Amino acid sequence: MEERLGHRFQDEALLKRALTHASADAQRSNERLEFLGDRVLGLVVAEKLQALYPQDNEGALALKLNALVRQEACAAAAQVAGLGDHIVLAKSEMASGGRGRPAILACACEAVIAALYLDGGLDAARSFVARNWEQAFASLTQDMRDAKTSLQEWAQARKLAPQYRQVGREGPDHAPRFTVEVSVAGFGPETGEGGSKREAEQDAARRLLDKIG
Repeated sequence: MEERLGHRFQDEALLKRALTHASADAQRSNERLEFLGDRVLGLVVAEKLQALYPQDNEGALALKLNALVRQEACAAAAQVAGLGDHIVLAKSEMASGGRGRPAILACACEAVIAALYLDGGLDAARSFVARNWEQAFASLTQDMRDAKTSLQEWAQARKLAPQYRQVGREGPDHAPRFTVEVSVAGFGPETGEGGSKREAEQDAARRLLDKIG
């Protein structure tokens, strides 16, 4: 794992903790590191966006930042970095496909960023983000509105309003799976899923936009 991360840890316990999910060890899980890693990631990404988009105003930069630090982006970066195979999980979590679950991957990714920061400083964290967010940065566009915002604007232009309804919730508290329906008068419903209610709403909104687009 150190070879893949490009960093030799002085404190190997940091890396081990960063890859330990709460299902395997609730007392020494990666959740506190995830908290720190989320902030370090935000700083590194904001710093790079400032350099890449000198003409963007605060609002445009914020939309790009949100796209790059949300759970889906972190989970994708974790897959690029190959973290999934190294995450320590309870047997039941492994059996249910935990290694590929976006919420678990994203948590581990942010925790690893924190471990790199604590062990090697900001440069180590920057290097990790530069390697594993390369495709995410390349996919940024000028219009970074999320699906819910786009659907809301489409509906408002027709004097309508999207209606969201949670229709399901599965899984343990530390890795829930939500199902949400969305409809606009005469369109839908379309169903979306995600590791949070917000993600499920975004997924449902994307599906409805695809249908009406």
